[in-house]
Amino acid sequence: MRTFIGAIVSLAQGFYTTFQFFFQKKPTIAYPSIKKQHAPRFHGLHELRRYADGKERCIGCELCAIACPANAITVIGAENTPEDRRSPGERYAARYEIDELRCIFCGLCEEACPTDAIVLTPRFEMSDYRRGSFIYAKDRLLVPPEAGVGTSPDERPNGIPSDLGSVLAQKSTVDIASGYSATWRGELLKTDRKGLAG
Repeated sequence: MRTFIGAIVSLAQGFYTTFQFFFQKKPTIAYPSIKKQHAPRFHGLHELRRYADGKERCIGCELCAIACPANAITVIGAENTPEDRRSPGERYAARYEIDELRCIFCGLCEEACPTDAIVLTPRFEMSDYRRGSFIYAKDRLLVPPEAGVGTSPDERPNGIPSDLGSVLAQKSTVDIASGYSATWRGELLKTDRKGLAG
């Protein structure tokens, strides 16, 4: 008889727990029409930034490739010419690739970059059916010329960008509106979404 009463009590406790959550609002969101809200410093898809004049920020120094613990980044630098100046200074990245399948999204490339050229954005949707689609070349990483920000350091001493460190300062916040604006893809996330899940 005691076993029977114990089973009834256990059953009642289980039903109590179930009904306790039965009428609460569900945490499930209707993805993809409503997308999850990530923190501004979320490590998602990379982007290569430009200056406001359209020049590339990347100078082909390969520090990001050296800092990468997963060996996911390939950078091959080339010399700028007077006729074809891609970036301020002497060099630019002729080839820049990131294997997103190898990447562990640690952000060390972002920290190692001396010109704030490579940044991680809040964008997390990168699914595809082929492995080759996850190798992001320069044409997919580089932002369009009109999305460039900051003054090119052509006229500055030692070639230091005037806004060096501004991305980190802008992303170090809990305010989604200002934090997402630190990157071009983050700004797109604010406008592209149909709904917002907090």
